[in-house]
Amino acid sequence: MMFRKVLIANRGAIACRIVRTLRRMGIGSVAVYSEADRHSLHVAQADESVCIGPPAAAQSYLSVDAILQAARKTGAEAIHPGYGFLSENADFAEACGAAGLRFIGPPPASMRVFGRKHTARLIAEEQRVPLLPGTALLQSVDAALSSATKIGYPVMLKSTAGGGGIGMRLCAAPAELEEAFESVRRLSEASFGTGGVYLEKFVKRARHIEVQIFGDGDGNVIALGERDCSAQRRNQKVIEETPAPGITAETRARLFDAAIRMAKSVRYESAGTVEFLLDSDTGAFYFLEVNTRLQVEHGVTEEVTGIDLVEWMVRQAAGDRDFPTTVKSQGCAIQVRLYAEDPARNFQPSSGLLSQIEWPRDARVETWVEAGTEVTPYYDPMLAKIIVRGDDRSMSLSQLRTALTTCRVAGIETNLAYLRQVCDHPVFAAGAITTSFLGTFDYRRRALEVIDPGTQTTIQDFPGRLGYWHVGVPPSGPMDSLAFRLANRLVGNSEVAAGIEIAVTGPSLRFECDSTIAITGADFDARIDGVPAPLWRSIAVHAGSILEFGAVQGCGSRAYVAIAGGFDVPDYLGSRSTFILGKFGGHAGRGLRAGDVLHIGKSADIPLAESPAEIIPHYSNTWEIGTLYGPHGAPDFFTPSDIEMFFATPWKVHHNSDRTGVRLIGPKPQWARKDGGEAGLHPSNIHDNAYAIGTVDFTGDMPVILGPDGPSLGGFVCPATVIHAELWKIGQLRPGDTVRFRAVSLAQATELDEQMEACIATLRGMLPQLPKIDTRHEPIVLERAPAIVCRADGDRSLLIEYGPNVLDLNLRFRVHALETQLRSAAPPGIIDITPGVRSLQVHYDARRLTRDALLETLDECEQHIPALEEITAPSRIVHLPLSWDDPATRLAIQKYTQSVRPDAPWCPSNIEFIRRINGLDSIDEVHRIAFDASYLVLGLGDVYLGAPVATPI
Repeated sequence: MMFRKVLIANRGAIACRIVRTLRRMGIGSVAVYSEADRHSLHVAQADESVCIGPPAAAQSYLSVDAILQAARKTGAEAIHPGYGFLSENADFAEACGAAGLRFIGPPPASMRVFGRKHTARLIAEEQRVPLLPGTALLQSVDAALSSATKIGYPVMLKSTAGGGGIGMRLCAAPAELEEAFESVRRLSEASFGTGGVYLEKFVKRARHIEVQIFGDGDGNVIALGERDCSAQRRNQKVIEETPAPGITAETRARLFDAAIRMAKSVRYESAGTVEFLLDSDTGAFYFLEVNTRLQVEHGVTEEVTGIDLVEWMVRQAAGDRDFPTTVKSQGCAIQVRLYAEDPARNFQPSSGLLSQIEWPRDARVETWVEAGTEVTPYYDPMLAKIIVRGDDRSMSLSQLRTALTTCRVAGIETNLAYLRQVCDHPVFAAGAITTSFLGTFDYRRRALEVIDPGTQTTIQDFPGRLGYWHVGVPPSGPMDSLAFRLANRLVGNSEVAAGIEIAVTGPSLRFECDSTIAITGADFDARIDGVPAPLWRSIAVHAGSILEFGAVQGCGSRAYVAIAGGFDVPDYLGSRSTFILGKFGGHAGRGLRAGDVLHIGKSADIPLAESPAEIIPHYSNTWEIGTLYGPHGAPDFFTPSDIEMFFATPWKVHHNSDRTGVRLIGPKPQWARKDGGEAGLHPSNIHDNAYAIGTVDFTGDMPVILGPDGPSLGGFVCPATVIHAELWKIGQLRPGDTVRFRAVSLAQATELDEQMEACIATLRGMLPQLPKIDTRHEPIVLERAPAIVCRADGDRSLLIEYGPNVLDLNLRFRVHALETQLRSAAPPGIIDITPGVRSLQVHYDARRLTRDALLETLDECEQHIPALEEITAPSRIVHLPLSWDDPATRLAIQKYTQSVRPDAPWCPSNIEFIRRINGLDSIDEVHRIAFDASYLVLGLGDVYLGAPVATPI
């Protein structure tokens, strides 16, 4: 009778694989997991899941008591151990039986006799299976030295227990054997509970061949084919395939016969593998060991036989004995193991966030990870098995190469590029790999390693992440796009190639291949192998060289590094730029860290280039930045004298400035109104509107130039916006610098932009200069009934407002209708359409769509808006938990008090502030109103602010 529920005493890819088979069989699945694996795929995919302990395997996946308790708790009838962990632990199998649970695998007696390699050798000897010259268990190093002399060096010193290459050491001389003996004994004792070791003769040109067997427990055993597992590094399998290339039919038959005889001698049941060593020079094979479990590489056998070995194991454990006596194999299957490890650092395991995964479509992929998975350092680093099948080996190899080419894993270092190179090697193509091949394989990669990350070093690209402003995703990208774009031009990259942005103090980078780079922007005392590196020109860098940056020197605050071919990082929402606050883009969604590896794209050889002096920007401690007046001005929000003061003041850059915005210190406006009305207490408050990058918004009395990682939506007035051609300057502002805003006209902004683009495209000419005389046009560019106001928001954005500055839900519907009409019209050049409560901002490419043409389109859209009573919008009710007086909020207020404004009215408690301004008697009243209300959400807010625009109803 089949089981109703099976517990999987494992994790990772094998646990996911077992879940799928159980579901297909109609059997319930129970996943166990450690605290480190709580977000693993096998937990999400199983019908039930139970946490069995902390991350350490000894306290979770190796804890027999915890696993049995989970089985009892969930009512599981059987336990499948997968591979690794307790899969070959006879004591665990017995404990399952004692607990009334069926262990899905061989019986304890078979596990014990085959689980010790020296006793398995005795059975092989009894069954006349060829054996390498070797020894019984060795009691002392002297006995080992004496035996090795008789066998002849080199020899393999092996632990009698375990697998996966653990407890094996190649010894080519007595000194090596003497040094290794106690080390292998201790490792075996610690890993497997026994210190037994023995010797075997080492075969220099050996192939690792294994035979998949299955026994029904009644003495019937079938061989399901052989696998070649010779592609190993440090005795750990990397690539497996079936059938083994170059094996004759006679040798194959003898291998099958030897494996079956050994299994029948113990009336073997369930799945198992008999492993052999085959001498490539003589064709002779010798017994190695028996694995009394499912193998990692079982999938290739399934691909050519059409058998589900997990299903067979479950059926056999449930009492089914109806298995075929012969199975026909068709085609060839190859598997590669994708590991979280760095082949260039002696296969050191990697851990961290997987920021991107793209699995090949035409391959079988068994994995436990997905984009966003945090790979921990606690377990085996295998991420996935990629399996292909073809009619013959040539077809399979072609499919494998295609699969590896289309596969993409980013965020941490893996062996993917290593696998690609191995599979492209002519020795592998010929099927002539031996177990020693990978030990001498010359792996090379196009990459650089981060030795020291600096203060805030990120990957950026131009123009950044456009088109998502309406859902709160900022463009990011380089703060100084001029220096960034010139760096890419100097190394022959396309304009969209990803490069490095450096701030405050720079990184140290080691190059693993010959490269061509360019360094632009501020001077960070860049040196290559200790020699000063020139700025604003391309430089040849040799493999092994180290590029070091110090702290910024002189003026400016950011530098950029472009490399020929660009940095090969994932494309996320159309860009490779890092958005640190959103934790996405760039390399793993964060600033660079020591140990990161940045891969480099392919590039063509180009001559070294240098920027003419005329297009190298001048950095200073005093800046003039070109702006367009608006969107908000006098007399509605500011007094005329406020605007005069704004443009006349040398504003000082505040120390608390970053990629979200540059804060400025200067005089306070007088303001044209006493407060913001229903929008807020301060006269700077308005109902929310979208911001443009480079907008100068007054958060209270302090102006802030909004940066590329800044908020998309806010509730503050903005008297000016930096024009597109001048945006690069805000990336070079540093604390203590002074800034004067120069007003220009739209025509002047367009001309400056055209001149700038020409310089970048040709690396010739002269950078445009700001006009010497201010040209200040009124921010309102159009007024239409009923109460429509269009405001200039720089030279690439337009802000449309409806009605008076009050909250009116009818106006929000009007905004929604205009947005719908404009999106439907889809004029070329539109980049973003971002709604507010009573406003709509349109971000456009001025080279493709002029402001006048946009105004005409908006007028046409406005005329097609239906009557208010006919407008509908999709809605839904969402129930969300609320956090009260959250620790993160208190910490944010504390930081704000320390670094921005200690006397803000919402400090030191925003809850007390809400009580006070609403005239409530107690904080409990604030809690009651907040938690009892239903909210109508009018806007999405943004990633930076992290809050919706809502009103209680």
